[in-house]
Amino acid sequence: MQKRLKRKLKRTSLVLLTLYLMIGASLYFFQEKLLFLPTKLSQDYQYQFNYPFEELFLKTDEEAVINALHFKAESPKGVILYFHGNAGDLSRWGKITEYFTAMNYDVLVMDYRTYGKSSGKLSEKAFYKDAQYCYDYLLKQYSEKDITLYGRSLGTGTASYLASENNPYQLILETPYYSIEDVAKSRFPIFPVKYLLKYKFPTYKYLPKASCNISIIHGTDDTIVPYSSGKKLSELNIENLNFITVPRGSHNNLIEFNEYQNAITNILK
Repeated sequence: MQKRLKRKLKRTSLVLLTLYLMIGASLYFFQEKLLFLPTKLSQDYQYQFNYPFEELFLKTDEEAVINALHFKAESPKGVILYFHGNAGDLSRWGKITEYFTAMNYDVLVMDYRTYGKSSGKLSEKAFYKDAQYCYDYLLKQYSEKDITLYGRSLGTGTASYLASENNPYQLILETPYYSIEDVAKSRFPIFPVKYLLKYKFPTYKYLPKASCNISIIHGTDDTIVPYSSGKKLSELNIENLNFITVPRGSHNNLIEFNEYQNAITNILK
């Protein structure tokens, strides 16, 4: 009886260990499928928006061409360089960023490599390189003191990196993470995600190096990037950081709340 029980326990343990290793391997080899949810657009796709814009194709290196939209306001107060979330393409994000054009800001928003019409191989280094290229593109037309960096969700890590390497007027982060590792730990607590992740996006390392004003907006009911992950950024003891809580706000609906609208109005006034 005891031998039979031991054999059963051994088989069960072996099955659980196999499942654990298989899931861990999947997290490592297929993490890009979990992190990035791009949609593709044909190269002849015609964007249609409510505000004037210029479509750009920026050759950021020999292997990549980045598709971007440059919205133009009539009397711009400045320009916003916007880094979007992990899903969709510019046909969606262009409409979302028109919110800022309506507030009399020019906006430059790019599609990451493999998104929309953009091409090239994805990597964390490529995110930063393409972002800096877009920043330098704006510097040919705007003073650096007129540039606002805006990151949403996935884009908050890239926007934070850019703020640490340059001197923009300000940085706005919507639903940011402490790091990708921090979010992954909350979802896969039994796995050594620190060693499995190819993408780190350590926002917590970049913000202390930014000399500009930083505004963070996060909803308490966010189930994608936990509120606690964004809140940890406010505990970094950064004097120029303002953390704004949106009670009951989730990941994709902050724009519906007065707290968000009032915060953005005050930040961009």
